[in-house]
Amino acid sequence: MDKLLIFPFNGNGLEALSCIQGQYDFLGFIDDTIEKQGLHDYGFEVFSREVLKQFPEAKVLLVPGSPTSYSIRKDLISSFNVSDEKLATLIHPSAIISPLAKIGKNVLVMAGTVITANSIIGDHVCILPNTVVHHDSNVGEYTLIGSNVVIAGYTEIGKQCYIGSGSSIINSINIGDHSLVGIGSNVIDSIPENTKVVGNPAKKISI
Repeated sequence: MDKLLIFPFNGNGLEALSCIQGQYDFLGFIDDTIEKQGLHDYGFEVFSREVLKQFPEAKVLLVPGSPTSYSIRKDLISSFNVSDEKLATLIHPSAIISPLAKIGKNVLVMAGTVITANSIIGDHVCILPNTVVHHDSNVGEYTLIGSNVVIAGYTEIGKQCYIGSGSSIINSINIGDHSLVGIGSNVIDSIPENTKVVGNPAKKISI
């Protein structure tokens, strides 16, 4: 069984623990914050990046990002300079993935997620619990999808986006690269890149 390290010690990383369920031998977390490093009360270790030298054979799952930091996900992940062969993809056993869907590398798919036919999930994507990605939709690399999101068919989600929990996205529209959809939004029109929207229906905001 492959060994696994998860970066960082954050909410996404902690939720990834429940997805492992015998798929990997979990070694611990990696985190750059010195105060987080050491033996945790729950019994796992939080390491510095030096652990990659100690376990050069280990797979790595890199899941940084939040509504405030999604824009630097690519830089954080790239800073590890990990080869494709060492990048893990972790899918919760309860997720339903169509055999006609394509899943990239360094992808985390949490419990209850459904990804249907001909959908493409790019590299370095996180999808939180109970989200549905309908047929023929694409989720671009480095994007974060919250929980209980519904992405209707033939929808294009750009690179390095953040889709807030509880949002619904109508079919056949485009969400531009580096855009944010606020929590609980209903998106019924395409969104240009570098745009933030929120509401029902979703409207552009300036913050």
